[in-house]
Parts: sequence; structure tokens; C-alpha cells
Amino acid sequence: MDIHRTFGEVMIWEEGGLSHAGRVDMTRTALEGFGRALRSTDEVVIEATGNCMAVSRVLSPFVARVVIANPLQVKAIAHAHVKTDKIDAGTLASLYAAGYLPEIWTPDAATERMRRLAARRFQVARHRTRIKNAVHAILHAHLIPRCPHADLFSGVGRAWLACQPVPEDERGAIERHIRELDRLTDDLAALDKEIAGDALDDDAIARLLTITGINLTVAAGIVAAIGDISRFSSPQKLVSYFGLNPRVRQSGLGAAHHGRISKVGRSHARAMLVEAAWAAAKTPGPLHAFFVRIRAKRGHQVAAVALARKLTVLCWHLLTKQTDYRWARPALVANKRRAMELKAGKPQRKGNQPGPAHAYNIKKLRDQEMEIARHAEQAYEQFVAQWETRPKVRGRSKPAGL
Repeated sequence: MDIHRTFGEVMIWEEGGLSHAGRVDMTRTALEGFGRALRSTDEVVIEATGNCMAVSRVLSPFVARVVIANPLQVKAIAHAHVKTDKIDAGTLASLYAAGYLPEIWTPDAATERMRRLAARRFQVARHRTRIKNAVHAILHAHLIPRCPHADLFSGVGRAWLACQPVPEDERGAIERHIRELDRLTDDLAALDKEIAGDALDDDAIARLLTITGINLTVAAGIVAAIGDISRFSSPQKLVSYFGLNPRVRQSGLGAAHHGRISKVGRSHARAMLVEAAWAAAKTPGPLHAFFVRIRAKRGHQVAAVALARKLTVLCWHLLTKQTDYRWARPALVANKRRAMELKAGKPQRKGNQPGPAHAYNIKKLRDQEMEIARHAEQAYEQFVAQWETRPKVRGRSKPAGL
């Protein structure tokens, strides 16, 4: 079935032949009527589109299986010289019958919900950034100096902004931007509450929170993107899924050339991993030592992407082996957990008895954990210093006897 926004073109493959079965409206009633006309042993093939998951949920009770194809890998459709809805649907049916159809993994309802929440939060946060940049652009256009306060949109920052000499029309634009920013801030808080509520009983998110640099938003986004970790047989598979693996070009007897990262996969999760890498690079520990080592050779940007790849491998091991990060800081992890509970709407604990996150407020305990992290960083540096650098071989090696 080649589905669109309003209809789907249906082709049936049976006993080695294709037949046209007409069109089906993209409504729940029409799809249920189409599903009742199918046999329980039939299999339906569709491409991954914006409404493919809804189509799959409606048709699944009536057939043996609903297969969702990866459109980026169906080259027979993407590179076809003659493209019609009938030809595309027939190509999907023929490729699936021959066993050459690239499929995608279908998430369960909980994972799909978490993916939607993470994507919406990312969109709201990006919109807030655009609005802040628009306000900064107005100030820059009228030669207003930088705000002396840390945050232009805090209470003292807004008071300073109200005193700046800008034209009346620009003043009105700034006020509209501020009102929109406040509305988006409320939306962001509501989304954070939903994400935190779903993450409270998730063991996978709890394990990822033990990694320095990963907060609730990043952990929930990564877990939602991964889904079932068992579908990745190795950490390299997960790295490739996030598009953090380098491109490789090699042919014949020539040497392999490695380029930039592929960026093929879930861009949202990849962006969050890079943000987490920048946060982990500022904290003592083995991850900071790894960042410093790569930065000395390739620069800041490459080091951040390399650290994001390292975090991906680390997440695979933690989720596969069901264990916490060895160099986790207990007080910091407890503080993250308590912040997640408060975001989810849990009541505050009042009284004289300290809670589990109280240790993070004691500077002496924080310093002890930081010292342990520095020792781990030094151990990593000593381990790397023992590596022997392989000499670079220029040209192609000659066969023995020549």
C-alpha cells in the first residue's frame, strides 16, 4: 500500500502476480472496512510516513503482520524513472515477496509516546532559542551593548532591557517576543512534567542518569530512540543508528578513507548526545580525559562528537549489562533523581530528617566525589600513556618475495 495524506493505493501480490485493488481513504472507518476484506494470513506492506503508525495500528488486528519499509533504503522506488502510486505499491509488494525489503522496527505504545514527548520538547526548546536570538538581533541592530547580567531574560535582565533606547516599533516587537517566550516556558514545564512522570519507574533511564553529563531530558530521549536495546547486537550498531559512525570509502586494493560522520539516523538523539558530551567534558573523570586527548589532536568540535560516540557505546553497555556507571557520583545521581520526582509533581518533603538528595548540598561530600573522579581521570591518562603509537605506513606494502 502506497499511502498518502488522504488515500492509499493498494496492489496485491499473489501467486507471483500483481493486481490492482483500488484506493482506500485514509480514515479509520475506511481502513477498518479494508481490513475486514483481508484474510487473517495476509501481510500488509507500507512505507514509513507521518501517518504510517496509525495505519499499522488500525490494520494489525485484521492481518498476520503489518510491515513498515524504510523509504531511504528502497532504492527501487527512489531511483525509478517512472513513478506512480501503482508502481510504488507494486514495488513494495514485489520486494517483500522476494525478501529484499528493508524494514524498520516498530516501537510499542509507551516508546512511541516517549518519542513524541521528546520530539515536542525539542521543538519547543528550539523555538525558544529562535525567539531569544530575535531579541538579541534587535539589540544588535540598534548598537545596544551586551547585557551586563548573566541572563537577559531573567528578572534583572528584563529590567535592564526595558531601559534600553530602541524605537517604539522595536519595543513592541520585544514585548511580543517576551510574551511568546513566557508561553513557551509554561509549555516546556508541562512537557517536562509528563516526561518525568513516565520516567520515574523506568530502570533504563535511571541507569543512564548515573553517567555524568546526562540529565533527564537526554536520558529519556536516548531511551525513547533506542527502544529495545536487544535489537542492537553490538555498540557499533547503536553508533550507526545514531549516525555517529564515520563515512568510509574503499575500493579494490586502495586504502580506506574515513570521512565525517554519516548523520544517518535519529538526528534528535544525536543532537542530545552531543549536548551531553559538552557537559561531560567540563566535569572531572575519564570522559573529560578522553575529551582533552582528542581535543589536543583534532580540536573542540571533533572531540565533542567523538565523546558523543563514546557516550553511545557506554549507554549500550549499561543497558545491555543492566548495570550503573562505575564512576557515578552518588550524591549527584540522588540529586538528579529528586529533581525528576519534583518535576513529575511529587510533594516536597519537609521536616528535620534529611532526604536522599541532601548529601549533594554538603560541600565536603561533593568535594570527595570530585576527588574520586579526578583519580579515575588520572588512571585513564596513565592507561592511555602506555599505548604504543603505530607507525604510519606510506604507500602500499609490497608482497613477500618482491
